[in-house]
Amino acid sequence: MEDAAILGVKPIGAIATAGKFPEYLGDSMSEATEIGDKKQPSSEIILQLEPDVILGSSKFQPEVVDNLNSVAPMIPISHISSNWKESLMVLAELTDKKEKAKELIKGYKVDAAKVKEQLKEKMAGKEVLMIRIRGGNIYIYSPDIYFNPVLYHDLGLAVPEEVKASASQEMISLEKLAEMNPDYLFVQFEKAENAQAPDTLNGLKDNPVWKSIEAVKNNKAFINAVPPLASGGTAWSKTEFLKVAKEKLAE
Repeated sequence: MEDAAILGVKPIGAIATAGKFPEYLGDSMSEATEIGDKKQPSSEIILQLEPDVILGSSKFQPEVVDNLNSVAPMIPISHISSNWKESLMVLAELTDKKEKAKELIKGYKVDAAKVKEQLKEKMAGKEVLMIRIRGGNIYIYSPDIYFNPVLYHDLGLAVPEEVKASASQEMISLEKLAEMNPDYLFVQFEKAENAQAPDTLNGLKDNPVWKSIEAVKNNKAFINAVPPLASGGTAWSKTEFLKVAKEKLAE
C-alpha cells in the first residue's frame, strides 16, 4: 500500500486497520474497497473485485496464500526492510512505473548519503534506538527489520548490542530499555495496536525508570515522529523517516 502511495497507483482493493485505511496514505486508497485485515484478507470480497493480480505479504500463512491464489495469482512481497527496492520494482513493473521507481530509489540513496555525512561527526559515540509499543509491551527489532536499516545501514549509526542480538521482533522490559539508555529514542505507538492497553504510553511518561533514560531526560525521545502504522521497510517509509532522522538527530 505504501509502494502504491509513493508511485501514484490506486489499487481496487486493500487491507484496512481498525476498519479504515491509514490517513497518512492520502488519497491513494480512494478507489480501494476494504478487503479485511492484514492477517485474514477476505477472499470472498477480493473475488468480487475480479483482480488480475494480488500483491500479498510474504508473512501470510499457507492457508491465506492458497485462498488468495484461488482468486488470482498472488505475488508475495517481502516484509524484510532490506528488500525495499525489489518490492517497489514489482509494483512498478506491473503498473508501468519503472522509471519513477528508479528515480525514487536513486533519489533516496543520494539523500541518505548526504544526511549520513552531515550527521557523521555529531553522532559519533551516540546510540539511537527505535522501539514500538504493541499490546502494551515494548519491542525492539533486529538491524534489518522495521526502520532500523535507515538508522544502522543507510546512516551508518552505531548498532546497540541488544539490537544486534535480537531475533526479528523482541519484547524487552522498561528496565532493559533503561539499561540500554539510548541517547536518542524514536517511539512508535498506534492506538489500534494497543486497544487492550491504551494508557501504556501515558504510564511510561509518568514512570521514574522511563524518566531516567538519557534520551528522555534530554528531550530526545520522539513519539510518532513518523506515522505509527508506517511499515518501516518500504520506499515511502524510508523516505519519510530519512527526513525525520535528519531533522531530529541534528537538534
